[in-house]
Amino acid sequence: MKRALIIIDYTNDFVSENGALTCGLPAQALEGYVTSLTEQFLKSEDFVVFGVDAHQEGDPYHPETDLFPPHNIRGTEGRKLFGSLQSLYEEYQMKSNLSYMDKTRYSAFAGTDLDLMLRQRRITDLHIAGVCTDICVLHTAVDAYNLGYKLTIHRDGVASFNPTGHEWAISHFENSLGATVL
Repeated sequence: MKRALIIIDYTNDFVSENGALTCGLPAQALEGYVTSLTEQFLKSEDFVVFGVDAHQEGDPYHPETDLFPPHNIRGTEGRKLFGSLQSLYEEYQMKSNLSYMDKTRYSAFAGTDLDLMLRQRRITDLHIAGVCTDICVLHTAVDAYNLGYKLTIHRDGVASFNPTGHEWAISHFENSLGATVL
């Protein structure tokens, strides 16, 4: 069984204290865990994907424009990975087992070649961490489930700005998607 780690939206805009759509302290508390997990996967030659929101400010055709304040705008500091994860990315960015991938919808699979990248590498087991548990992490996990991947969600690696939504999503991962929640 080959595995991959998908880190969803662990960026300044979603995590930093002054981020445009921050999950705040719960997301900041994940930094050590997410960085360590990423480094573990990279060193073991497993595939790591940073699935990162990419938006154009004021895009009248994007559904999130009316739902959320502008966030993860292309070319801004808000799109950079948060804290020590950015340094780790810079250290490993030239390795073939690391991909930084733009996404424009909640799911990292929607409108991207993520499934193709995973299938080319014969990956069957996905580990997922990042933010927001009940939005982008959830939609990515649902799409992965529907595509037949085995799922592991890292409870210590996910957070949301909505505590109720976070807990509901954790339950949904286990009870509806059959995911292992570590």
